[in-house]
Formats: sequence, C-alpha cells, structure tokens
Amino acid sequence: MVAAEDTHAIYRDGHRLDHAEGASKPFRSQPEPQPRGAKVHGNRPINQAEAAARFIAAPEHEKMHDERLWDLRQKRDREMHHIPEWEQLRSLASAIKEHTLTHLDEYLDQFEANARANGIHVHWARDAAEHNRIVHGILSDHGAKSLIKSKSMLTEECGFRHYMASVGIEVTETDLGERIQQLDKEDPSHIVVPAVHKLRTDVAKVFADTIGTDPDNNDVHYLAEAQREATRPLILAADAGMTGGNFVVAETGTFVVCTNEGNADLSANVPKLHIASIGIEKIIPRLEHLAVFVRLLSRSALGSPMTQYTSHFRGPRAGGEMHVVLVDNGRSERLGLEEFWTSLKCIRCGACMNTCPAYRRSGGLSYGATYSGPIGLIIDPTFNARKYSNLPFASSLNGSCSNVCPVRINIHEQIYAWRRELVKRHDVPLVKKAAMKAAGELLSRPVAYRAAIAAADVALAHLPRFVIYNGLNAWGKHREVPHPPKHTFHSWYQANRGGKQ
Repeated sequence: MVAAEDTHAIYRDGHRLDHAEGASKPFRSQPEPQPRGAKVHGNRPINQAEAAARFIAAPEHEKMHDERLWDLRQKRDREMHHIPEWEQLRSLASAIKEHTLTHLDEYLDQFEANARANGIHVHWARDAAEHNRIVHGILSDHGAKSLIKSKSMLTEECGFRHYMASVGIEVTETDLGERIQQLDKEDPSHIVVPAVHKLRTDVAKVFADTIGTDPDNNDVHYLAEAQREATRPLILAADAGMTGGNFVVAETGTFVVCTNEGNADLSANVPKLHIASIGIEKIIPRLEHLAVFVRLLSRSALGSPMTQYTSHFRGPRAGGEMHVVLVDNGRSERLGLEEFWTSLKCIRCGACMNTCPAYRRSGGLSYGATYSGPIGLIIDPTFNARKYSNLPFASSLNGSCSNVCPVRINIHEQIYAWRRELVKRHDVPLVKKAAMKAAGELLSRPVAYRAAIAAADVALAHLPRFVIYNGLNAWGKHREVPHPPKHTFHSWYQANRGGKQ
C-alpha cells in the first residue's frame, strides 16, 4: 500500500499514477564531474573494486544512483502488492522458461518454420562475429549505409556498433538513454535505464559537446526535446532499422518488442528494411504465455503496470523486408552448465540490479561488462571466466536479487557457485586464494579458531590504529573495524550455561 505521507505521489480521479514521473521522486543534485567506468585491459581481470571506489568518491552520483534505483525497487513492490497472484505468476513464468529451455531445439525449429511462412527471413548466428557479418551482409545487399536501432543488449554483447563503424555504416541509437551513452562514447550501465548513472548536468554537457545545446540548461524537458529534434532527421533518412526482441513466440512465428518511447516502432517501420537481432533464449512456446511475462516485465523493471508500447511483429510491412537473426553466442554452452543454465531464464528486467546494494552504490560501469549487477555476476563469467573472475565477489550474497527475480532465478546461489568454480579453475588472485585456504584451515579447527579470535580481540583493543588499518585490512579500507566484545558467545556460554543440563 502507498503511505499516506508520500508527498511525491501524483493522483488523478482518486487513483495514483504509476507511470514515469507519476510515481517517481524528483532528484536534485549539484554539478560534479562524472566518474568513468572500469579500466579494461584486454583479457586481464576487471578491477571492479577500483572503479566502484571512484564512483563512491563522487557523492552526488553515488547518492543519486542509489536513491533512483531504490525508488524503482519500491515502485516494483507497490505493483507486486496490487496483484494477489504475483507469486503464482513468478512460478508460472519460471516453469514456462524451464520447459522451453529443456526443449529449446524444438521450439526454435517451430519458430523458424512459422516465421518463414509469415514472410520473415531467418538467419542463425553461432557467435557475435557471425551475427555482425550476417547483418553487414544484409545491409550490403540493400546498399544500406545508415541504420537506426532501438535498445538491444544483445547487440551491445556483440560489439555491433564498433563493427559497423569499421565497415563504414552509421548506426544511430533511438532510445534516449542509449543515445546519451552513444554520444558520450560509453556503454550502457543498466539493462533497462542505460544512462541511470548520469546526473542531468552530465547529460547537458554531453549534448552541448555533441548536438550543440545550451551547456547551462539542464532542464530535462529541454534536453529530451533537443535530442529528439537532432535525431528525428536521422531516423527519417535511415536506410535500415534494427530492433531486438523481448519475446519470441514459437507458435505464431512472431516476436514482441517492449519500449516506453515508441522508438522501436520507428526503427521497425520508417525504413523498408527491418532487422531483428534476438538471443535464442528469448523464445516462449505459445502466444497465451506472453500475457504472463508482459504482466511481470515492466512491473519488475520500472514499477509500472506495463510498458507504453508492446509491439507485435508478425512479418514485413507492405513493400518492406524483415530479417530475424537468432544468436547463440555461448548460450548453448551455458545451457549445458548444471549449476548455471537457469540464468537463461532472464527476461532482462533489471529488478536484481535495482535492489542490489553493491550495484546501487558502485554504478553499472564499474563491472566493465555488458551485463552488470547480480545477473551480470553469473552471466559474464560464461563469456570469459578470467576477465570477469573478480565480479562474483562483488556481492554480499544477501539474496534480495533472487527474491525479486520475476522468473525465480536463484541468482545469489549461482554467484556463490561461481566463486567455487573460479577457485577450482585457478582464476582467483593468489592472495585471495591463500587467504581463503588459510581461513578454511582455521575454521575447520575449533580450538585454533577460538584462540585466534581471542588473540584478535586483544590486538584490536591494544594495537595502534596505523597497525590495524594497513594495506592487508580490506575491511578497514572503507569501514571501521567493530569494537571487540567483552566475551565471545562460546566463552559466555561456558561461563553461564556450560555446567547446566
């Protein structure tokens, strides 16, 4: 229920508005240089902690990011409580996904047959490189030199824009958040709200540098309108359009794209050529199943009853041409991983990111990967275990991510499982591995453990501060070490209960 003192809520005809600004608190902040993301050095492990520390050191960004995402989490909870069958919907969605993934080949074949019958050209891409080559080939066949596209995490995963730039094809993002990130030469930091880590002053600077807006005007309406005016001519002149796909229906050979800006409809319908790049895990068996996921998606992502535009694509428009590229890129291999295959259930709502305290405080770009936050911690190592070996340790394992996941992925358990797996693969730094081994030895010997605790308590009580807070004390880098208790539970129990039956 909505608290009576919620002064930020907007009501109309006695009902609370739960879309966009109708359910969001206004955030005001002071100008501050934007912290940049993780430093990527080829295949070397991403130092998420270093990038997170820089983000936290920018208090305006850290505070805004934390509050904005927690606002989305609270709106999600309000919507959840309005649906009595919410938990049943989650269980049903999870079961549908599990059934589909365990019969994936059958449903993909069914979709291909029905899509071709609808006049859609269907292509199969084994990896990111093949996806990019296929799309380039289609564009070349049509003499296309410019492409407009709506938000797609799959194309980010494939490095699509970089590839297109290398072959002389101009790509324009039409989603506002993605366009901001493109103009700023940054990757998206969130799978639903790509520029959520930016203050309005950051956006004003980006637009002033790239599309010539007033650098001193950071009014959001002015900035959105300026971007619209700058991008609309590019949309109208584009040779081809591209979308992703939120859901693919095997029964009908159709796919669905969910947006709040209508930009996917422009990308799909203004040019005559429409290309949809879709991961093979996005398939569902029947059209009736779509209702389950549509009810869950936007409520989990933004706390709104549904997306503004839920667009169904069945085939090419009159005089047009439609291509669907179904992309594997490691998904089949992940499907064979006993502990991690259920991560393929993900519907990219971002709810786990909105609730995660580590993500909210550190910013999505600190992860140095396409997928950040809790879902990224279990997806990214499947692409490159060494490069993303530090990410599964960027979590408190509190379980909130699993609690809000609309398809019941056991995210926090998989994060822990990846920690075990990375240790087995020797993809953990030697210092951390040695510390974990020493801790394991100590914890397996009760007498030694109690002696170590007693010695540590004495040390904390008497040693100088500079000795305790040194480079080896990771806890003390950002927090005060707790004061030692007068008694451990074991010593208290022995003194007060030890002789009693």
